[in-house]
Amino acid sequence: MQSLPGERAWPVGEYVPKVQSKRTQGLLLLVPFLLMCAVASLGAGAVSISPLQVISILLSHVGLPPLAEFSEQQAAVLTVIRLPRVLLGVLVGAALSVAGVALQGLFRNPLADPGLLGVSSGASLAVSAVTVLKIQLFGFYTFPLAAFAGSLGAILLISSLAQENGKTHVTMMLLCGVAINALCMAGTGLFTYLSTDDQLRTLTFWQLGSLAGATWPLVSTIAPLVILCSVGMVSLANPLNALLLGEANAGHLGISVERTKWMLVAFVALGVGASVAVSGMIGFLGLVVPHLVRLWLGPNHRVLLPLSALLGASLLCLADLTARTVVIPSELPIGIVTALAGAPFFLYLLLRQRRTHAL
Repeated sequence: MQSLPGERAWPVGEYVPKVQSKRTQGLLLLVPFLLMCAVASLGAGAVSISPLQVISILLSHVGLPPLAEFSEQQAAVLTVIRLPRVLLGVLVGAALSVAGVALQGLFRNPLADPGLLGVSSGASLAVSAVTVLKIQLFGFYTFPLAAFAGSLGAILLISSLAQENGKTHVTMMLLCGVAINALCMAGTGLFTYLSTDDQLRTLTFWQLGSLAGATWPLVSTIAPLVILCSVGMVSLANPLNALLLGEANAGHLGISVERTKWMLVAFVALGVGASVAVSGMIGFLGLVVPHLVRLWLGPNHRVLLPLSALLGASLLCLADLTARTVVIPSELPIGIVTALAGAPFFLYLLLRQRRTHAL
């Protein structure tokens, strides 16, 4: 296709290899980083397990000879307690980070995060309600199911309020999200006020976030949901790139804008709802991780989405490792660790952006 006079031809032959090169560069760094974080998290704790012992225990489960001797206690601690916890951290970190990328692309706003649409607050309200009202219909799965239902209900309510004549207004969705988020937090505050001492303790620790409840059944329950939402959002990388140009321009490029919006919202509700259901409220991850990858490799969503998943999984592993080991034998809520690390970095980003605009 010929370019107009004075217009630079679109470098199709240059663009695709450049994207692939950035993605490969990120994968070569982040995949080993994630593996190192996982091995470190599996080995650290009250029962110390060296990296070679960690690898040996994992190899023994697939019938391969070990690289180092290990005790039965070390094998039991790693297999029953730490491995499901690390895998849960990887899944939750990936889901929250990818959801943050998707929302920032959808709203074309770098301050968007998974808590923006009331997803997290809806889950918090539902968990507060079943705790104070003593609803135990599904036993162990009551909390996760309530959190998922609350997040899904919040996102469906916001989406329906933001729709007019079959078209979803992104700005209206954002404003409705702020309002519903405030209502859900008010409801959570009311249930917290009505709770007993034991219920208050349960709600407080859940809202601060933790991976301490990780079990193999919980991991197997959340894994398909997180994989589905992550793969689904990665498949929408090109439509998200088009939306950065504006909805009208994206439509001219052949993108079904309304369908893309609804798919993104559904995947975000699925991933964040499932994550909050099993880990509680974990803040700043979905806000900070996309910024880090964007500063490093640029704003292309074909690179941004998969690499944010890897970096988010790695950082949540490190945050959980810190939460477990910094005050042994006690354990810090992981939400405190992510907030202490994420808030100063976010302030740094804001100040850096202000200086850039001032120049």
